[in-house]
Amino acid sequence: MERVGLIAGSYEQIVFGYKVRVGEKEWTPTADFTHHAHTASLSVVAASDRFIATGSRDETIQLYDLRKRVEHGALLHHDGTISCLEFYGASHLLSGGEDGLLCVWSTKKWECLKSIKAHKGHVSSLSVHPSGKLALSVGTDKTLRTWNLIDGRSAFIKNIKQNAHIVMWSPTGDKYIVAVNDKMDIYSLETASVTGTITNPKRISSLKFLSPAILAVAGDEETLRLYDIDTQKCLCEFKAHETRVKALDCFQMEDYCVLVSASNDGFIKMWKVDLDKVMEPPVLLGEVNTTARLTCLAVWRPGPQQEVTVEQAAASQAVEDVSEPTKSKRVRISAEEVVIEEDKDCKVKGVNMPVDWIGYGYATLLVTGGIMGYARKGSVPSLVAGVFFGCLAAVGAYQMSQNPKNIWLSLAAAGILTAIMGIRFLNSGKFMPAGLMAGASILMLVKIGLGML
Repeated sequence: MERVGLIAGSYEQIVFGYKVRVGEKEWTPTADFTHHAHTASLSVVAASDRFIATGSRDETIQLYDLRKRVEHGALLHHDGTISCLEFYGASHLLSGGEDGLLCVWSTKKWECLKSIKAHKGHVSSLSVHPSGKLALSVGTDKTLRTWNLIDGRSAFIKNIKQNAHIVMWSPTGDKYIVAVNDKMDIYSLETASVTGTITNPKRISSLKFLSPAILAVAGDEETLRLYDIDTQKCLCEFKAHETRVKALDCFQMEDYCVLVSASNDGFIKMWKVDLDKVMEPPVLLGEVNTTARLTCLAVWRPGPQQEVTVEQAAASQAVEDVSEPTKSKRVRISAEEVVIEEDKDCKVKGVNMPVDWIGYGYATLLVTGGIMGYARKGSVPSLVAGVFFGCLAAVGAYQMSQNPKNIWLSLAAAGILTAIMGIRFLNSGKFMPAGLMAGASILMLVKIGLGML
């Protein structure tokens, strides 16, 4: 029987995990785990088929491996509240924060692959296109931005004149929703223009697509509403909780959809929504009272290969602990941000390869040659040229060291400079001719230019 996990975060800094055996007549969530995850209230939670990620006002992202049932570490790149998290499949996690950064993480080694200065203010919400090639973000700078995730650059910026707080792609990726207070604008991907607007009676707190055309909406009230985004009409509304609903999520069964809602009085409820009879009020499948003030919610469903028992997970972890030396899994990424509009890339810092030191060697050689020319002949141009071109060579070598893919360009530059040096030395007997400086400067300028593209 399939197992589903309900993960909820709270003001009390605690993450709650419940497991549900789906398909039974009564779906009764049972406590799976609780964890005092953060030092401030939780703001967002996201789930893949293996990992859970939680964001908080304490500026950290905490990770949990539900396959092995262990705490996996923390990501510390952001300098502000974590406002949004979203997994793309099992390979990547995207995060946004009040520092204006949008970060792309690899779930394999939990490296920060790209850090983008996405908004001048806070990043309020983000959403990844079903293809994984595009992402949308909205922020407190009153802009909606489209990101090309292949090269990590801004593809489109739209001024929306108000601070939107939610953005979300439809499951098919041909439409997206932008929520501002109590209004939802429906955009077409093809035209990037508004095709319709839905007004909710209360400020919108959470959205979730149940199908490509049906959208579940929670506002600052007890009622949930289901809208048809093609006609912009409310198909159904029902009282779901006794207090305002804070978060929504859903998962699909064979012939119906299960809508999960969480309210700030601590209740998590599961609703059976028959998409063929969507105008009928949903049926309550089960509920649980966490007794906490809930802030966020996510549904976790394990992949086919991850249906393991607690005992198997514990045994696997024990074997891993014996076979591998103890090491910290806490990840700290240096704060290195980039402004996309200026076409600068942010790379994870790497270790200098031996070939990179050739570039630093040439830089030192150029400066030394300029100083020697001044010392022996009193040539001020030689000194200025040596220092100037030496600095260019050093910058070029540094550019090479930031991207291992530049190894062939680095080798080519070193080979050409070596050939120039050898030929000039054999012809003139001079160790640092002006031609060598010019050749080095041209090559390094080309490298710097390529590095900035």
